[in-house]
Amino acid sequence: MAAAALWRLRRALTAAFSSGAGPGRPEKLTVRRQEEGVRNIILNNPRRRNALSLSMLQSLREDLLHDIKSKDLRVIIISAEGPVFCSGHDLKELSSEDDVKHHSQVFEMCAEVMTLIQKLPVPVIAKVNGLATAAGCQLVASCDIAVASEKSQFATPGVNIGLFCSTPAVALGRSLPRKVALEMLFTGEPLSAQEALMHGLVSKVVPEDKLEEETMKISHKICESSKSVLALGKATFYRQMAQDLDTAYKMTTQVMVDNLTLRDGQEGIEAFIQKRKPVWSHSQDEKK
Repeated sequence: MAAAALWRLRRALTAAFSSGAGPGRPEKLTVRRQEEGVRNIILNNPRRRNALSLSMLQSLREDLLHDIKSKDLRVIIISAEGPVFCSGHDLKELSSEDDVKHHSQVFEMCAEVMTLIQKLPVPVIAKVNGLATAAGCQLVASCDIAVASEKSQFATPGVNIGLFCSTPAVALGRSLPRKVALEMLFTGEPLSAQEALMHGLVSKVVPEDKLEEETMKISHKICESSKSVLALGKATFYRQMAQDLDTAYKMTTQVMVDNLTLRDGQEGIEAFIQKRKPVWSHSQDEKK
């Protein structure tokens, strides 16, 4: 990476981590909107580069969990205002002015939000249009799907300021090949959107003016399926990934059988045989 480009990245991060909240800070750090089954959660503190302060993490957690069991909620999109998707933790909260208890609260809440994303019964999509660094990169890696604009970049530059990105490494190490993840962690240099796509950190890369269209296309396709079947499938996917091959096949074999007992499991098969569109109940009820 060219020295000038690296300098610009470091300058942006320094501004993100060092500037005060100021009088223009938004009262609501995240904005939640929902329409036709799709919930949009927007990180809404561009002046602070959407840093994951404790307050931001709490607001994000609240929006993720809001009415989560509703049949009207089918997919969640996380996006951001401004040119930076998320700059990671707010380093002002991690200075020596705050005690160890507060530092622990920040990292524990962050870990809770990241693991919560994969435990939710609906798919979560990161819509990235800009820079995602440190815990911001961790957020992208923790989502089920990630769609990025061509200008987006991804980095874990904590090592350059003396705070190794150990918690972001958990998500990165499970999304990227080990040597790619470690190069990011050891050098702090960013991946381009295309590099992130090549290595599996994001699902798709599109021109900036197509980002909304592509993200909604995926979302609407997800909305065509049964919420209960997707919830079962998502939970099973993450569960089996932590198991050895034989255990994973044994567990998922039983899940396939359980899936057939669901009302929507039978509805889908009957609709296919009868050559009609399925009518989903989106419930966990078994077929009577």
